[in-house]
Amino acid sequence: MKKVALGNATASLAEYARQIDDGPLLVTERGKPLAALVSVRDADAESLALSMNPKFLAILERSRQRHETEGGISPDEMRRRLGLSRAPTRRGSKRSARLGTS
Repeated sequence: MKKVALGNATASLAEYARQIDDGPLLVTERGKPLAALVSVRDADAESLALSMNPKFLAILERSRQRHETEGGISPDEMRRRLGLSRAPTRRGSKRSARLGTS
């Protein structure tokens, strides 16, 4: 991951944006992370908005905690019960694996 100290970030935003295809750019202040510039090339506006929405993130966290303490059924079992086929996987989707979805 590339890093740049805020005081040394003298290039234009456009120049930094062109560099993020190689990975995120972390902007630091006094050695601590301050901001990150990441590619969102394959994302849509709604997904980006939800991923930063504190209320939505709180709902997800409550759901994960409840599933951990009370149990639940897997996404595959839910699809089976609803008579749905297995959901297609997105190529290279780390998020699907992390969320336990397919």
